Amino acid sequence: MSTPSVRRPAVRRPAVSKPGLAARAFVAMQYVIPQHLVSRVVLVATRSRWRGFKNLLIRSFMRGFQPDMRDALEPDATAYPSFNAFFTRALRADARQIDLGTDAVVSPVDGAVSQAGHITGGAVFQAKGHDYDLETLLAGQTAWSDRLRDGEFATIYLAPFDYHRIHMPMAGVLRGAWYVPGRLFSVNTVTVASVPRLFARNERVVCCFETNGMPWALVLVGALNVGSMATVWHGDVTPRRPRVITKLPLTNLAAPLSLAKGDELARFNMGSTVVLVLPRDAIHWDARLQPGETLRMGSMIGRMQPSAAAQTTNQA
Repeated sequence: MSTPSVRRPAVRRPAVSKPGLAARAFVAMQYVIPQHLVSRVVLVATRSRWRGFKNLLIRSFMRGFQPDMRDALEPDATAYPSFNAFFTRALRADARQIDLGTDAVVSPVDGAVSQAGHITGGAVFQAKGHDYDLETLLAGQTAWSDRLRDGEFATIYLAPFDYHRIHMPMAGVLRGAWYVPGRLFSVNTVTVASVPRLFARNERVVCCFETNGMPWALVLVGALNVGSMATVWHGDVTPRRPRVITKLPLTNLAAPLSLAKGDELARFNMGSTVVLVLPRDAIHWDARLQPGETLRMGSMIGRMQPSAAAQTTNQA
């Protein structure tokens, strides 16, 4: 019996409106400011444990962004020892329901859909009319980009008020991870609409997995004010010198890191974006996965196709 073809959603390409003067000035400023220095200062400030200073930062953030603390394990914002501890706060165990369906792929984060759809010839669609190269996004790792070429992707933006821990969208075994140096442009809507190849230019951590022989990747994209990211097996991943692509060691693990769906993988020390990449015809995205759609970690965003793992293994 032949396998029915999988509908590949076309990437929704919204009309691009010309940004206003203030927006253009904000984008232009990012090209000239010392992005890494600014982010380093933010990193130091947000980890200060001086009670008066950290509470000033937290209260200012609460007034400006009004995050919902009801789901937090510690709902008292000023009880956290630093702003970074508050920002990367854990949730109560029952705060998110993980869709445990065997074919369900879930959102790895709380956030909003930037884009989702099909990768064409290795070109991934960036919001607001810019494409970028999959191989570049994946740290030049052709062993992975070749297997994911013409695959599927979903880009999810985490706003400052969102929960900032990243979880597994499906069960998988970590096969490789790389720190990629780069710029630290903001990933807000205005900047994403204006800066070409932004997600493949910004600093990022690339995590490559296999699930029953099927390759997939989750890319954690840094941004302005994101001084570092942290993974569950490596700890903090901060800008390094020399600024070259660096493979993150897995040799300290007693066995290959195998994580279940919904397990914590990493966290952003300040907010940013994740890009989920899957092989060709591996997933049928949920119809609601449209630009601007709000997601909660653990909610179903698509369903795996039964033949995906077998097809990928045969092609590898």
